Amino acid sequence: MKIAIIEDDAETRAYLVNGLKEIGFTVDSASDGLSGLLLVKEGHYELLVIDRMLPHLDGLTLVKTLRSTGCTVPVLFLTTLCGIDDRVEGLNAGADDYLVKPFAFSELAARVHALLRRPRATMTINLLRAQDLTIDLLKRAVKRDGEIIELQPTEFRLLEYLARHAGQVVTRTMLLENVWDFHFDPKTNMVETHISRLRSKLNAGGKPDLILTVRGAGYIIHETT
Repeated sequence: MKIAIIEDDAETRAYLVNGLKEIGFTVDSASDGLSGLLLVKEGHYELLVIDRMLPHLDGLTLVKTLRSTGCTVPVLFLTTLCGIDDRVEGLNAGADDYLVKPFAFSELAARVHALLRRPRATMTINLLRAQDLTIDLLKRAVKRDGEIIELQPTEFRLLEYLARHAGQVVTRTMLLENVWDFHFDPKTNMVETHISRLRSKLNAGGKPDLILTVRGAGYIIHETT
């Protein structure tokens, strides 16, 4: 079974990786939230062990992002935050269990095995919403403020990906990999061209810009105005 460890402290990360390998798991790891997000998207894991306090993309946002895309892989949060409100926040974000640092490896191993014994839940998302935008994934229909917007297949995939990550910055690399299935940079303005066309359709009639450019980072659709 494969487990992903997303932990920024090198000593803790090595301790977890070595310990889990010793009891028979295949383990991959990442040292920050953004790298962890890419790792999970590219791999097939039975369990994720995630630190809450991560650089680049914090653990809460990482788990919310994964859950918003339909990922149902069990998540065990590791954290120094031990208050009841902290645990509730973590569980509400989509975590399945919560272990406070410092911890005994024997307890972590027991929690890992307990999570892996649980039947996997299934989660299907058929409708995406952000501000006045609605995307019906079954009908492949897009509406903004109740008006139907006709999109080409690539434009639909692009908008769907941005909407699934509403409230988060989506990089050009993420779009190339997840919309076009390119795992290299084609060195063209393909992404920018499609974003421009998509904006023109979404903003027809003088509507405010829904897709915002974050200079030097990527694009974002805010969840609310």
